Amino acid sequence: MPFELHGVIRAKPGQGDALLAILEDAARNAPSMPGCRSYVVRAAPGDEDSIEVDEVWDDQASHDASLTLDAVRDTIRRARPHIASMSSR
Repeated sequence: MPFELHGVIRAKPGQGDALLAILEDAARNAPSMPGCRSYVVRAAPGDEDSIEVDEVWDDQASHDASLTLDAVRDTIRRARPHIASMSSR
């Protein structure tokens, strides 16, 4: 059964565009991640500092394994200074 995540990442005030650009770059590279079926990011309607992220993976193990990839770790490193908070379900 697929493993799905929906999250909202809130950027620090005025940093939404910079964070969105980093996450859009990650989304372009998502097809090369083993087990990633879909990785979609978009600006949250009506909130310039929030980004919605929807992910679909083959299973939770595929998602967890992605966190060890150099490209993913680099995205996290680049995005972290722009992030105020994160929520997911």
